[in-house]
Amino acid sequence: MIRLFVFNSNPKEVRMSKKGSRQEESDLGKREYSVGEMLKERGVSRRDFLKFCSTVTAAMALPVTFTPKVAQALDEVKRPPLVWLEFQSCTGDSEALLRSANPTVGEIVLDILSVDYHETIMAAAGHQAEAALDKTVKDYKGKYFCVIEGSIPTKDGGVYGCVAGKSHLERAREVAGSAAATIAIGTCASYGGIAAAAPNPTGAVGVKEAVPGATVINLPGCPCNADNLTATVVHYLVFGKIPALDSHGRPLFAYGKRIHDNCERRPHFDAGQYVEHWGDDGHRKGYCLYKMGCKGPATFHNCPTQRYNEKVSWPVASGHPCAGCSEPAFWDVMSPMYRRLPNVPGFGIEHNADMLGLGMAAGVAGAFAVHGALNAIRKDKEPTDTDVTKEG
Repeated sequence: MIRLFVFNSNPKEVRMSKKGSRQEESDLGKREYSVGEMLKERGVSRRDFLKFCSTVTAAMALPVTFTPKVAQALDEVKRPPLVWLEFQSCTGDSEALLRSANPTVGEIVLDILSVDYHETIMAAAGHQAEAALDKTVKDYKGKYFCVIEGSIPTKDGGVYGCVAGKSHLERAREVAGSAAATIAIGTCASYGGIAAAAPNPTGAVGVKEAVPGATVINLPGCPCNADNLTATVVHYLVFGKIPALDSHGRPLFAYGKRIHDNCERRPHFDAGQYVEHWGDDGHRKGYCLYKMGCKGPATFHNCPTQRYNEKVSWPVASGHPCAGCSEPAFWDVMSPMYRRLPNVPGFGIEHNADMLGLGMAAGVAGAFAVHGALNAIRKDKEPTDTDVTKEG
């Protein structure tokens, strides 16, 4: 289902009651609604609201006992303004956001946040749109969220990307520099992505490199999983601070574990069962894709647990190896895409996947042999019924 969200650039929201009274319009324009009130206004039931709180609590890697606290906080917190800037990107993160579910981000996150500017889906255009952006930056300085999608060109003064007469570099420094927090959504915004791959003709960089003084949270991925965006925003609303980050500026709740460690094909890796060729018997049985170029052992992301397409699947589950897209400079470092990693930490012999299966098979055979020998010794030591009778 495709949903179209229209954002009114006029700060006074126009709503009519069934009787046609404009009193409701006036009241809504004057008061600030809490997140809980906004969701209720949108027809979200209490049950669905609590389900949403439970989902984001899990996404934040918090115990289920935190769900009531998350619900209470969202019942009280006011909707913060948000501006979404589009730079050098394919718009894949916006598309992923609007088509996500469990919860449906288009119905819930866009109600949690007062989205004042989003070029892709806003109704306003031209000077009217820029006026809405400028007003938010001025009136809510230090209080609004900034989401940036796409890399920022810096070469030749940033002339390779401009909007409304301002370069992407100038706009990023202006808007992100005044935000309470900036979320770099997707790998391009986080590290430069494909646009920054060699030879990087536009001098593309990520947000943090372009605006060093800004508070930046990186949510890499091609595209970013919208569940992680939801959890990051809710974490800030609930706790009043950004989540704990790793050395690459990524939230630990989403990027704290290797894909390899949570992959459903990991048992096949441990057993030395690999896909050798596309479409072979191992591929059909769901064997490990390490030999086919899977970068899961070197990639940190929660893809195996959060998944995509309403949590139905993710690339490895569908039979394609992980491309390592959430890692810095993945396009250069992780290529060629279908060449396997030379060294994988863990067993110490994983660099030789061809020998791993033989080693595991020998180990299993040895274990059975030892088990059989121990049973034989145990039987020799255990007294028989005849011996017990004689002793008695």
